[in-house]
Amino acid sequence: MQILPTEIPDVKIIVPRRFEDARGFFSETWNRKRMADMGIDIEFVQDNHSWSADAGVLRGLHFQSPPHAQTKLVRVTRGRVLDVAVDLRRGSATYGRHVAVELAAANWRQLLVPAGFAHGVLTLEPDTEIQYKVDAYYAPEHDKGVIWNDPDLGIDWPVDADDVILSDKDLRQPRFADLPAYFN
Repeated sequence: MQILPTEIPDVKIIVPRRFEDARGFFSETWNRKRMADMGIDIEFVQDNHSWSADAGVLRGLHFQSPPHAQTKLVRVTRGRVLDVAVDLRRGSATYGRHVAVELAAANWRQLLVPAGFAHGVLTLEPDTEIQYKVDAYYAPEHDKGVIWNDPDLGIDWPVDADDVILSDKDLRQPRFADLPAYFN
């Protein structure tokens, strides 16, 4: 397994090894002991799986507030996405900045999004599947978000705003500047 840095040091790209032959491939996508030996010690408690029929589906920017904040390990098993993590930790040197990484079944990269970050994905191809692990259970009363196209965040989504497919929930998220200080 390879760990690659991003512009925000706490957000990591993880690239599992793939062993391919005529039958297909095998890959160990998570090994707690091996990752702990590499400085990433997380106990995941839940796996989530989403499928999007169309390109242009945007899910996010989501997070859970403390004490149910979640670290996520995200991967794409079919299709391709732009995966975005926004730093919500007040006092952080990277507060309000974001990392955007293309994850695809073809590049086999994963993104480690720590607690204290809002997270969103935009499908870049139809028929895209995303799987991710979290280290805290879903807590609906702590389910929060930030509006996806907040100009203060400056995220360069590679799609016209009129073509984005959003849930009603994601259409009503607050602006970044209006968020309480969930993470200090």
